[in-house]
Amino acid sequence: MTAPKDFDVRQFLPYLLNQAAEASSLEFQKVYKDKYGMLRNEWRVLFHLGIYGQMTASDIGARAQMHKTKISRAVQRLAERRYITRTRAEVDRRVEYLTLTSAGQRVYQDLKAIAADYDAALTDGMSGQEVAMLRGLLERLAVRL
Repeated sequence: MTAPKDFDVRQFLPYLLNQAAEASSLEFQKVYKDKYGMLRNEWRVLFHLGIYGQMTASDIGARAQMHKTKISRAVQRLAERRYITRTRAEVDRRVEYLTLTSAGQRVYQDLKAIAADYDAALTDGMSGQEVAMLRGLLERLAVRL
C-alpha cells in the first residue's frame, strides 16, 4: 500500500499530537528537573499521589498508564528523597501503600501551582471556548484509544 501523493506527515494527527506533547512536556520538564532534580516518571507518581491520596503502584500504573518498572524506579527515588512513604499492607505483604510525606506534599503544592501557571500560558491567546474544545477533543481521543 502506498501513501497518497498529497499525504503530509506534518498534518498527520499522531505526528501533530506528538510534536505538541514533546514541546510542552520538555518545557515543563525544565521546571521539575531544575528545581527538584526529578525525572518525568517521578513527577507523574508524585502528582497522582497528590491528587488521589494513598495509592498502590498498581493503582498509579492503571491511572497513569505507566509500566510497573518505571513506577518502581520512581517510587524508589521519591522514597530516597523522603517525598513518599511506603507502607506494607497487612493482608497482602506484597502490596505497598504509597503516601506523600509533608515534604512531598510541599513539593506537590509548589509544582501544582507552577503547572497551573504553565497550563494557562500554553492556552494564552485562546478563547475559553477554544480551550474547552481542545481539552474536550483530547479527552475524547484519549478515551477512544
